[in-house]
Formats: sequence, C-alpha cells, structure tokens
Amino acid sequence: MDQPQLIQLQVDRAGARLDQYLAEQLANFSRSQIKKLIQQNDVLVADQPAKPGTVVQPGDVILVRLAAPAPAELLPQDIPLDIVYADDDLIVINKTAEMVIHPAVGHDQGTLVNALLARFPDLAGLAQTDADAALRPGIVHRLDQDTSGLIVVARTATALRRLQAQFKARTVEKIYLALVFDEPDAPEGIVDVPLGRDPRNRQKFAPRADGKPARTHYRVKSRFDGYSLLEIGLETGRTHQIRVHLAWLKCPVVGDTVYGRRKNPLGLRRQFLHAWRLAFVHPSTGEPVEFEASLPAELQAVLDALNPLN
Repeated sequence: MDQPQLIQLQVDRAGARLDQYLAEQLANFSRSQIKKLIQQNDVLVADQPAKPGTVVQPGDVILVRLAAPAPAELLPQDIPLDIVYADDDLIVINKTAEMVIHPAVGHDQGTLVNALLARFPDLAGLAQTDADAALRPGIVHRLDQDTSGLIVVARTATALRRLQAQFKARTVEKIYLALVFDEPDAPEGIVDVPLGRDPRNRQKFAPRADGKPARTHYRVKSRFDGYSLLEIGLETGRTHQIRVHLAWLKCPVVGDTVYGRRKNPLGLRRQFLHAWRLAFVHPSTGEPVEFEASLPAELQAVLDALNPLN
C-alpha cells in the first residue's frame, strides 16, 4: 500500500496564522484544500493538531500529511489553449499563468495535459511508452503554475527523445521576462549559485554550497521608478531557479510571495514571470526554429502604469 506523503516546514517568521502561512508555502494547494487538511487533523504544529487561526512562531515545526494519491486517469478535457505552432512532431503552447502542466497531488484535472489530450488524441499513445510518461505524455520541460509563456510538447517518441536531449545538452534558448523590485548593481551579468532543497522547507529551494550547479543570465531591459524589467536566460533548468537567483540578487520577482516580498504594491495576483522566447532545433528537419509570446494583458497593463526612467 502506498504511504502518505509528509511535508515538513519550519516557520521562519512570527505572527502568521497557520492557514495563511500554509497558503504561502504550499503554492499548489488552494485555501479550501488547506482548510480541509487542517480540519482533518492532517496538519500538526509541534506534534499537535491545530486550528486554522493558530498563530505560528519562528522555529515551530509544521507537519502536513497528504494521503497517497490514487492512480490518476488521464482524461481529455475541452480547455482553451493558445497554440502558437503545431506539426506532426511537436506543439508549442503559450501557457496561461493559472494552468498546471500535468496531473499531480492537488491537481488531478484541468491541466495542460488534459487539454492537450482533447485537442491531440495521439498523445495518449505516448502515455503507454513507459511509467515515467504515464501522467505527462509528450511533456519535455515545465513551467511553474504561476508562470506564463512558451512550452514545447512532443507528439512522437522520437521527437520527445530528441528534444529532451537538446534540453539536457543545454542547447535550447529559453528567454524570460521578469519584473523585479529595485535594480541589479550591474546592468547585466550572470548569477552562478548552486541550488538545493531548503532544509527548513522541503517545498522550497535555496542557495547551497552542496547544491546542483545553476547559472542564470540577466540583462536590464527597461528601468522604472522602483522596478526593473529583466531579460533572463537560463543555462540550467533547476526548479524555481529564476525566482531564487533573483531573490539572491536582492531583486525579487514582483508578485512572488514565496521567495520575494509578501506585499504587492502593484496589485498583481500572480508573479511577473513570463517565458517569452523559445528556440531549438526541430527534431525532424534539423532546422533551427524560434517562437515568441507577447506579455499577457495583465502583465503589460502593469508595465504601462509604471513610471519609466531614462
């Protein structure tokens, strides 16, 4: 029998309600899901059941118990998709910020995979190739739920293998746009800081000397009063890499309440991070291809409202 999943968190600030703190730390769970976990006594603070309004203190250890997920069934769902390009080998999607890539704990439907299966039924065949692809047929790489922009999906086993090889060899160009607080000391540079699991919160990542190599290129694209729009290039693709590296640079992503500032003066309901450009070699033709996706309307509106600097 599958064992329940345990998440351990160590509180790093004072005065937060338990339900609010968990909502910040467990970004993949809704507030209603968190409330239900607390009511079921699946959340322990100092080894004791707690209430949603329990005030947590620095050093408190929170243990969250998640029931072992039942095997998910990949169901086609008629969900709108912004398809940038499609042929017999691959699909390029401009993903919305609220969409999860594939089914997982807390998101068993409504994902990009569910939408793709409805539009491209042939992807179901890839789910049968191996256990690892069972819940994410054709998925070559990922974007955080709160990040919008370009993602490429393979339609054949050969295309999947060749695209994965390009990502592994770091020959794929991935360019993001990020609005950050303040401005880096240098107008362009490289953040070369290894990343690993945060020992205080296994759901987060942090700079660690014993972590995996991680390199992020940045360039200031536009300057505003109190903010900067950065063009970000990735050499590596570690989980949450851009967000952690920009926080380390003391220029956290606007709207990122996990690694950045909890106050959001611009009123964004998401983080200002967008996968803008994607370039790679086509897996069948061998020709270079490049795609771009403009900023979503809600992000462009924020930029338009800022005061530009010379």
